[in-house]
Amino acid sequence: MRASFVFSEVVTGLRRNVTMTIAMILTTAVSLAMLGGGLLAVRTIDKMKSNFLADVEVSVYLTDDISANDKNCTQSLCQSLRSDLQSNDGVESVVFENRDQAFDRFKKIFESQPELIQLTGPESLPASLHVKLKDPDRSESIVQQYSTKPGVRKVDDQKKFLDRVFNAFNGVRNMAFGAALIMAIAALLLIANTIQVSAFTRRTEVGIMRLVGATRWYTQLPFLLEAVVAGAVGAILGIIMLIITKAGFLDSVFTGDVFPKITMLELLFPVAPILLAVSVVISAITGYVTLRLYVRH
Repeated sequence: MRASFVFSEVVTGLRRNVTMTIAMILTTAVSLAMLGGGLLAVRTIDKMKSNFLADVEVSVYLTDDISANDKNCTQSLCQSLRSDLQSNDGVESVVFENRDQAFDRFKKIFESQPELIQLTGPESLPASLHVKLKDPDRSESIVQQYSTKPGVRKVDDQKKFLDRVFNAFNGVRNMAFGAALIMAIAALLLIANTIQVSAFTRRTEVGIMRLVGATRWYTQLPFLLEAVVAGAVGAILGIIMLIITKAGFLDSVFTGDVFPKITMLELLFPVAPILLAVSVVISAITGYVTLRLYVRH
């Protein structure tokens, strides 16, 4: 009888303040969906870093005289540079690419722009030494060490470009977390207001129950459960929003070619349990604090 009474009181409270309950659920759902998007962004960025950094290279572009006269890197200056790089402790491999090979790669990259290929010839592209590092984080030392070597035109560090890309993605992730925080604050205020209104509308019944010996926990438990139920429903709705977003948008963008594909397993575990747990815990804490501050007698 006690359990059925508490359950009926929870249903009555949610139904009595239906507009505020719906607003609370929707706000919670949006904030948790943004939080889930941020968590997915963190996982995606980590996967991209591991994929791209594994193939990151430092390109040592050679001067025009070497590019024009040494197609196989057999002359002393080019051979010396190559041997010096290969003997470096931080270098895994060194591959020489002459002008013709560089132009063939250029044509593959820009095959959709034939007018650009027509305006470009092999003589426009320098020969280069493509250096793969054992530790991509040490690329800066290679750049500093070989930028001023004889025969070197410039040294291009791919990691710097990747760092700028990842910084942009981190900015998007932080925006998602910031928006989720703002929406979470709105959801907390709605939870607190809903509990206050619910407690005020049932103040007479609660007073009678207290007079006949009901404990404080027994009279306040329905209000606390209202917040928890609304938070759980909001979390489930937020997870559904993420699933719809994944199926309708993310799957067409994250195809696995450039961006790692987000699998349904990654969304359902651990993101979904985290969202549900965060919603239930925060709703319970907010409800408890509100009852302690508002319902004093």
